[in-house]
Amino acid sequence: MPVLDPNPQNGQKKLLIVFGAFLAIFVVIAIIATIASP
Repeated sequence: MPVLDPNPQNGQKKLLIVFGAFLAIFVVIAIIATIASP
């Protein structure tokens, strides 16, 4: 699976999905840290 997409019309959506997934993981980690904190 190449890092650079041969057809750039799908690159924006892929970048948005990756950024959204990273943001979702960050939110989940923040929620877990908030629950785990005394």
